[in-house]
Amino acid sequence: MGVIGRLSRLSRELEQLLDPVFARHGLEAGLFDVLATLRRSGEPYRMRPADLAQAVMLTSSGTTKRLDRLEQAGLIERRPDPQDRRGLLIELTPAGLRVIDEAVTDHVAAEHQMLTALSPAERDQLAGLLRTLLLGLPADGRGRGPE
Repeated sequence: MGVIGRLSRLSRELEQLLDPVFARHGLEAGLFDVLATLRRSGEPYRMRPADLAQAVMLTSSGTTKRLDRLEQAGLIERRPDPQDRRGLLIELTPAGLRVIDEAVTDHVAAEHQMLTALSPAERDQLAGLLRTLLLGLPADGRGRGPE
């Protein structure tokens, strides 16, 4: 109970510390996740919607809702897929690239500040233990992944 209780409390604390970071950039955690995933995909910062949904571990309807908000904000565009005339590609706009780059800089600084209580070796150890814990969860598709 102590481990799960601390993880639960830590999750809430981390959200409270990161939410203002995202808000400074007009984002929230879920929107940040989509933009960061597109950014990590490399130039030209575009993905098929199904690949994006899988990467952010969302249903297609949940992904669509986030994409709609990001498109309305001018941070992404839906473009025709030249390889599949029925398909779309989701692409960061120049504004989206600027926002995610600025947000990631602030996000990394906030994460670094949150982890100052741990030595580099302790951080590595904790990351490995949390990965093992995640991989040991039931394989029902929720909360599962090596990150």
